Amino acid sequence: MKSEDIRRKHRDYLFPAVKNYYKESIAVARGKGARVEDMDGNSYLDFFGGILTVSVGHANEDVNREVIAQINNLTHVSSLYPTLPIVELAEKLSKLAPGKLDKCFFTASGTEADETAVMMAQLYTGKSELIALRHGYSGRSLLAQSLTAHASWRALPTQVSAIKHALSPYCYRCPLKLTYPECGVACAEDVEELIQTTTTGQVAGILVEPIQGVGGFITPPPEYFKIVAEIVRSHGGIFISDEVQTGFGRTGKMWGIEQYDVQPDMMTMAKGIANGMPLAAVVTTSDIANSLTKNTISTFGGNPVSCTAANATIDVIQRDELDRNSEEMGQVLRNGLEKIQEKYPKVIGDVRGMGLMQGIELVVDETKKDRTPNPGAADQLMEETKLRGLLIGRGGLYANTMRISPPLNITRNEVEEAIGILDESFGDVEA
Repeated sequence: MKSEDIRRKHRDYLFPAVKNYYKESIAVARGKGARVEDMDGNSYLDFFGGILTVSVGHANEDVNREVIAQINNLTHVSSLYPTLPIVELAEKLSKLAPGKLDKCFFTASGTEADETAVMMAQLYTGKSELIALRHGYSGRSLLAQSLTAHASWRALPTQVSAIKHALSPYCYRCPLKLTYPECGVACAEDVEELIQTTTTGQVAGILVEPIQGVGGFITPPPEYFKIVAEIVRSHGGIFISDEVQTGFGRTGKMWGIEQYDVQPDMMTMAKGIANGMPLAAVVTTSDIANSLTKNTISTFGGNPVSCTAANATIDVIQRDELDRNSEEMGQVLRNGLEKIQEKYPKVIGDVRGMGLMQGIELVVDETKKDRTPNPGAADQLMEETKLRGLLIGRGGLYANTMRISPPLNITRNEVEEAIGILDESFGDVEA
């Protein structure tokens, strides 16, 4: 079967809303390390990793070996029965999590994890209203779409009126038309007025991404979360860090919120936790966990195969110090992107991110202070990089931000190869 056969079947049998990249989508057949190959034998350097999910590389031998052994031993029993993989993973996460976060609940997706976190915040505090951020993304369910503040990903109007949206710390496009640091991080201070004017004055908490993923890798100022956490806690709420994209070394530290020196009361995580196997988790304190007294199960959350993959993935991350590699190779990547920005100052408006989570925002003409979003340039760049054998992602409210996030064990040579391809591709975009 060829790529065109796959594309045809995709058109015939899947929802039309299921997005594919590129004018002619790539039917991926196999992968190894940082590279994938399509059904026609074309090879690509993968710098998006299944949306920041393939954390230790495609078909990682250490992870695969453990997964195959587990499949041969036990595939599924549901959370009604404890297994060795689930308790080992819970222990690992409890020890890795900051502060007093020592209790885990497993689900099959980040959407479910965020839903669980909101429920736990409401149960623990006895309050219902919760704050999320504009430009944020939390998933596909009704509650998750209410949390999401990104019109192109919301199929329905807000279904949960208890969700309030604070200003995004989007410095490049400051919603208050101010400039950092002279602004005094006014977007963070505005959370106080948001609570005072749009809630009962008491909230269950706030759920935030340390770096907004789908939003276009929006990276808040270093003091932002400390200010926000203090305000929310002063109104009775808890602080939830959504580590679905930023967790497990992606930003150069094990957890994205560690970059901001804030102690969360709860964390959600998914994507990179199991190198592509479906798994997500909520990690919180014993006091918060104890607030759930009704019966609960998760049919697929904590599946022994997925938990085995997560245990092996975390072992590789720790053994090979991939958080450190993320920081070091992330700096190489950032330096390369900033040189490309200097070379093409008209179309590249902003370069931002941390570690191996770097974004490039494309505009009409930055040299003329015209920051009009340029999704057309993003379209062209996607096609040019594909043509040269490099896969990258895109995002942002205006679909004009390129998202670059290779596996955590990426090498310097691979980073430099990607930078070279991006440089050549931008040359054709500006032309």
